[in-house]
Formats: sequence, C-alpha cells, structure tokens
Amino acid sequence: MNSGAPLADRMRPRSLKEVAGQDAVSGADGVLARALAGGLLPSLILWGPPGCGKTTLARLLAETRGTRFFAMSAVTVGVKEVKQVVETARQLRAEGQESVLFLDEIHRFNKAQQDALLPHVEAGTVVLIGATTENPSFEVRGALLSRTRVVKLAPLDAVALLLILERALTDAERGLGLDADSMPRSRLDEIAAVSDGDARRALNLLETIAAANENRRLDETAFQALLGERLARFDKGGDHFYDQISALHKAVRGSDPDASLYWFARMLEGGVDPRYLARRLIRMASEDVGLADSRALTLAIDAAATFERLGSPEGELALAQAVVYLACTPKSNAVYKAFSAARKDAKRFGAAPVPMQLRNAPTALMKEMGHGAGYRYAHDEPEGYAAGERYFPDEMGVPRYYQPSDRGIEGRIAERLRHLAELDAKAKEAETAASKGK
Repeated sequence: MNSGAPLADRMRPRSLKEVAGQDAVSGADGVLARALAGGLLPSLILWGPPGCGKTTLARLLAETRGTRFFAMSAVTVGVKEVKQVVETARQLRAEGQESVLFLDEIHRFNKAQQDALLPHVEAGTVVLIGATTENPSFEVRGALLSRTRVVKLAPLDAVALLLILERALTDAERGLGLDADSMPRSRLDEIAAVSDGDARRALNLLETIAAANENRRLDETAFQALLGERLARFDKGGDHFYDQISALHKAVRGSDPDASLYWFARMLEGGVDPRYLARRLIRMASEDVGLADSRALTLAIDAAATFERLGSPEGELALAQAVVYLACTPKSNAVYKAFSAARKDAKRFGAAPVPMQLRNAPTALMKEMGHGAGYRYAHDEPEGYAAGERYFPDEMGVPRYYQPSDRGIEGRIAERLRHLAELDAKAKEAETAASKGK
C-alpha cells in the first residue's frame, strides 16, 4: 500500500482516457478532446459538483498542451497574486510558452476581482480555467462569460465511482495494491452509493475502510459505522437548492404525490428549513391549484401553523400531508395568469381615472361633483347582478383576465361566469333596442 499523499490525490487520472464518468466532455468525441484536436485550448469555466473532476481535467488539459500550469484558489488569493502569475505568464509568452491559470472556486471572486482577469484573458496572456460548483450564469460576470466557454460536468454515477474504486483498490503503483477479492463487491457498491457522485469522498472512504479491514477483520457493524450516513448533496443557497425545490414544485404541479414526497423528504434530509418548504407549499396552493380547490390554500396554511406549533420532526408530517394533498387535487393556474395580466395593465393604465359611478362619495360636495352618480347596487338587481354594468376605466375596454378551467370547484365558477356573460349580452341587446326605439 502506497503511503504519503491521500489516495484521492495519488489516483488522479494521468490522461483524458483515464477520466471516468465524463465521456461527454473528456471522451474521444467530447468537447475538450475536439478543442485540443483543433490545436486550441480556449479559456474555460468548468461547472460541476464537488469531486467530479474539475481540477483533474484542468491539469490534464495543461499537460496535454505542454503549458505551464498555475493553480490558485479564489478563497485564498486576490488580485495581487493573480497579477504576479500574469506577469510570469507574459514573460513565458515572450519565450513562446503558453500558460494556464487554474482558478478554483472562481465564484468566490467579487465583481472587481473578476473584472481584473478580463484584459489578460482577452489578450491571451493566460488561458483561464475557472472551476465552480455554482451556476456561472449567476456567479460569474457576463463579460468574463463572453470570453470563456462553460463546460458542465455531471456528478459521477455509480458505474463511474465503482470503476474508480476498483482501480484504486488493485493499483499496486499508486493505489492500495490489494487483491480484487479483498473487499466484497457489495461494500464497494455501498461506498459508491454514500459518496453521492463525489470521487474524492469515495476514495477517502475506501482508504479509511481498507486500513480498518486489514486481515479482513472488519465486521458489518464496524463497516457501517465507518461508512456513516449518506449525506445528500444540498447547498442551502446554491444551485442544487433551486434545482430540488424546482423538482418539488413541478412534481406537485404534475400531480405525482410519490415524486413530490421524495423531493420534499430529500430536501428535509439535506437540511433545508421546513419553514421554507411550508412557504413554498402555500405558494403552490395559490399558483398551481388556485380556485380548482379553494381548500388547498387553507390546508397549506394549516400545515404551516401545525409545524410552528409542533416543530421538528412531529410537525413535518403535517407538511407531508399538504404535499400529498396539493399533488392529488385538481389544478388550475387561471388566477395566477389573470393576476399577471392584470398587473401588466395596471402598469400600462396606471393613471386611468376611476369612472364617476364607481367613485366614493362620502360628502355632499363630492356628490354634487357627480361621484357615485348612476351606480347600480348589485344586491338590488335581479339575481344580485347588475347586468351590463362596467367596472373598468373607460379607455381600457373590458379585458377578460380570468379564464377559469373546468376542473374542480373552478368548473362551477366557470359555469356561473358564463351565465353572467349571457345576462350582460341580453342587457346590451335591450340597451341597443331601446336606443333604436328613441
């Protein structure tokens, strides 16, 4: 067994062919291989979760090109250190040598620091390879994005992790140098499963477990204790957070209670505040269920109140109940769409005066000025409806924002509105006939 550097560092791939799980990027037909085949190494932003191979790919690209490789972390350096590298790169360029500046966690650089990179990337003084776990669209300056190519890396799947573990287990030069049967395949599968797509985590676990398993004395209880619990990848403020809440919302909208419960449970296990999920459920009740089931909003609010009273974990069941109800009940976004359309018109016709018959008339003077004149009190009209009355500013016409669906309670609302529209049409006919008879 090799000693010294950690196993994860020793087992870094030595060529693009050894990179596992990123065929779309590093394979023979991958975007990086095609770029290198064209004799060009563009500035890149490597975007992917921890342990997927961002640093390894950056090193391999530099080695393939025979360039000088400068590795830095945006957590520990600033513009001063970057300028020092750029100056060295400028001298090397004068000697005909290319330089790669690898900047790990580039999203940690602020706007001014990112802007400081622009002229050097633009001039080709250095080839910038930035690595980030966050969505570059939000975390990297647009000007820098326009000068780089974003390459998205996937989390490693179980097949790729198993290949990496098997290599490390049997590699006599850099790995553990053990027989393939020194560790049951089932244990390698479990290591891969708890690593959640992170090769570094998988190799660190393998090294720890292999050391404890010397002479194969590690029983199942001890193995599970070393393995620990699977920690779902979850960043409370990052990309995975928004991907998962998006998945929950879309599963509820798609009326799949099982998938909805899965994403809800996964976010809880990842450490999200249940109160945040409660707020999102209330939003879903309004946005996606709406008046197809008016009870949904009440139930979501009650679930949130129940959680406030009971806390975790008891109150989480009430939230789960709301998740299932929202997923199973009829859906309508008619109110959501109507509200969005009404807000657009409110901005467009913001200064439109209120029609005289709709204005408030609390004083004699206002009544003399015509406020409220001609207003028809709906309760005094047949069916409690003032057929033909207008409630919009005169210049707006009569827009129709709300188009109810035929699902759930909203179907009955649609029926009622159709009946009222018929009464309006009859009132208009009567008004037209009366004007012709004059």
